[in-house]
Amino acid sequence: MGVFTLGNLTTVPASARPDLLAPPTTRLLTTMGLLETVGVVEIDPAVSDTAATREEFDLDAATLANCVVVAGKREGVERIAACVVLSTTRADINNAVKRLLDVRKASFLPMDRAVELTGMEYGGITPIGLPAEWPVFVDHRVIETEVVIIGSGVRHSKILLPGDVLGDLPGVSVVDDLATPTLSV
Repeated sequence: MGVFTLGNLTTVPASARPDLLAPPTTRLLTTMGLLETVGVVEIDPAVSDTAATREEFDLDAATLANCVVVAGKREGVERIAACVVLSTTRADINNAVKRLLDVRKASFLPMDRAVELTGMEYGGITPIGLPAEWPVFVDHRVIETEVVIIGSGVRHSKILLPGDVLGDLPGVSVVDDLATPTLSV
């Protein structure tokens, strides 16, 4: 396993190229025994953003997922979570995420804090290897995707894996109403 082809991307098992993963990503994949299940592919960091990846590698937008880090406060205590949604949707920060975090207002965590707290590169943050105390909300459409493309924790590679594998990660809750479809794909 661990070898996937989508569009013009073909992976190798993550076990063959751990240098293409952020350290926290490698640690969790190793702990969970997923280094052979997950595929990784090296890319030019200039095309690591979702839209550029899609165009460069001729990918279906419904196979790309984004991981965003959000935060809110309740009674002076900051609550941080990650949300994973397909690129054809947008995380419903103002309703679903706010309710899930049980905060009055939720917003994206500033880039510098997200990078510092995750140990990953901005634009490559992945749900694999996030801080254990963070909940990870995954939109049900991601789980239902046969093979999904996500960040690897670094900008110079992507991970491809069966969407349902994300549902088995620590701290993951699969959410039906996490995202809303975007107007354009």
